[in-house]
Amino acid sequence: MPKRMISRFRGSPYAFPLAAITALAMFFISESSYQQASGSLDALGQMGVARTTIQTLWRDLTDAETGQRGFLLTGRQEYLEPYTRGVADAAVALDSLTGHYRGDPVGTALMDDVRKLSGEKLSELSTTLRLYDEGKEEAWRGVLLTNFGKEKMDAVRANIDKLLKLESAKVEVERRGVYQTLLINRIGVTAMTALSLLALFMYLRQTAALEEHRADRQRAVQADRDRLEAEVERRTAQLTELAQHLQTVREDERSRLARELHDELGALLTAAKLDVARLKSRLGSITPEATERLAHLNEALNSGIALKRRIIEDLRPSSLSNLGLVAALDILTHEFGTRSELKVTTDLETVRLPPSGELTVYRLVQEALTNVAKYAKATEVHVKLGTTAQRVQISVQDNGQGFDVGQPRTSAHGLLGMRYRVEAEGGRMRLVSAPGKGTLIAANLPVAEPEPAGDVDMANGMDAGAHAAAISPLSAPSYSK
Repeated sequence: MPKRMISRFRGSPYAFPLAAITALAMFFISESSYQQASGSLDALGQMGVARTTIQTLWRDLTDAETGQRGFLLTGRQEYLEPYTRGVADAAVALDSLTGHYRGDPVGTALMDDVRKLSGEKLSELSTTLRLYDEGKEEAWRGVLLTNFGKEKMDAVRANIDKLLKLESAKVEVERRGVYQTLLINRIGVTAMTALSLLALFMYLRQTAALEEHRADRQRAVQADRDRLEAEVERRTAQLTELAQHLQTVREDERSRLARELHDELGALLTAAKLDVARLKSRLGSITPEATERLAHLNEALNSGIALKRRIIEDLRPSSLSNLGLVAALDILTHEFGTRSELKVTTDLETVRLPPSGELTVYRLVQEALTNVAKYAKATEVHVKLGTTAQRVQISVQDNGQGFDVGQPRTSAHGLLGMRYRVEAEGGRMRLVSAPGKGTLIAANLPVAEPEPAGDVDMANGMDAGAHAAAISPLSAPSYSK
């Protein structure tokens, strides 16, 4: 049971308030003890002054009597000086003692007797001197030889002794009070010190418990954070893999659609164009209106073939697989500049990338140019491709209106798609823009490992003639430098 109570106190939230209350109690005990001790010391001081005044009164009466007797015996005036001073000082001492004992019944009664007896003694001394001055020698000698003066002095001495004993008793009482106050203060300070130490011990234990609890919480939070970070990394890897898979599926679907357009729609348009040529050759002489209609139909077929070619190039650039990345980017930027009427400059170097990496770079430039045409309001675009420190660097920079990259944008899916595509290839993409300062889209991808000499792709081994022959008349792009 005691251990349980101690453990409860150790973990109690009242440790600090207990320490504060203990400190206040110590302050109260110390202050009250100081006030009591100060009062007792003041009283002792007053008692000391009273004792000194009592002794001074007796000395003054004695001096007055001695001076009076010396003058009567010698007749010399210098003996009157102690008498006069003693009478005056005795009056002052009597007034001081009367004020000191005011409110004390015993002391007041004794002082009344002392004042009365002192007055009678001083009166007897004054009467003797007066008779001496009047020349009544027998009279003053008779008064001097009586025991009246001695009796008065003995009575005064007895009362003074009583006053001194009274003051001694008071001093003893006050001394005991001081000792008692000091004892109480000592006991109180000791008890409060013990309580303070107990409160400090409880507070330190509580602080240690809180620190331990905080450390446990931090460890738990860190464990949750590690778990969440692992979960985020796992989900991010899954999303990256999913994004890469969706991009692959998208490119495969584009390739399939491009093949179908090339094969099916190309065959239909070619057949229609051949039929128009046969009809024109077999009709012989025809009217101008029919000739115009045939020419219009032929132009429509040519436009359809050109449209089909552009769609196929957008879906799956044949120039990328047939001519390489540099030529494909050159064609892409040239056609973009022709359509958008923007000044497009290029700085393209031959780089070494896997096919997926080349397609990623091509799509990045394609998406960047599309954004320039839609949002940038630019007049110039610069495309740069090169290799630095075993990393392929690609950048598209315009001088358009720019935007605040810190603000969320509803039309940022293209940029997000580019970033995922680049990261899926092991690269990093950087976007730099500010309002009125244009936009820079830059990315870097790892350089592809060189392939063995005996395992060269057939397309890479084709000469220029083979490349030209590989391009279908219906799919080859038409552009002018």
